[in-house]
Amino acid sequence: MNDFLISTDNEKLNIQAVHQYLTRSTWAKGIDLETVTASVANSLNFGIYHNGSQAGFARLITDYATFAYLCDVYVLEEYQGDGLGRWLMECIHSHPMFEKLRRILLFTTTAPWLYEKFGYEPVNKKNYAWAITRPDIYTNR
Repeated sequence: MNDFLISTDNEKLNIQAVHQYLTRSTWAKGIDLETVTASVANSLNFGIYHNGSQAGFARLITDYATFAYLCDVYVLEEYQGDGLGRWLMECIHSHPMFEKLRRILLFTTTAPWLYEKFGYEPVNKKNYAWAITRPDIYTNR
C-alpha cells in the first residue's frame, strides 16, 4: 500500500470525484454537488488517495465529544479487495477524537463483515432506534 495515503486534510479532497461516486451510489443517488460540498464542509472527512487521486472516502458527522455518525464510506471498485476498507476503518477508529465518543452510528447494507470487525452491531431492540428516512430526496426535486 505504498502508493496509498489516507488523510483528513480537506485540501486533498477531490469533491468532484466524491460527488461522482455518491450520486450513483444506492444511498445518495442523485445527490447534487452543492449538497456534497456542504456535507463535506461540516464533517470530519477521511480520503483515500492512490498516487494523489481519490480512491475512497468516508466522513464522520460529529459533535467531537460524545457522538458520531459514520457515512458515505466507499472504496472505488478497482481498489476493492486489497484491504483498503479495513485500513480506512482502522484510521477512523484511531483518530484521537474517536476514543472519546460514547455512540457511533452507521446505516449500511454493504460489507457488514467489515464493520463487525470494528465492533459495530445491528440495532434490533424494539423502540430503541428511530429515524426519518427519505431515500428519494435527491431525485424528486
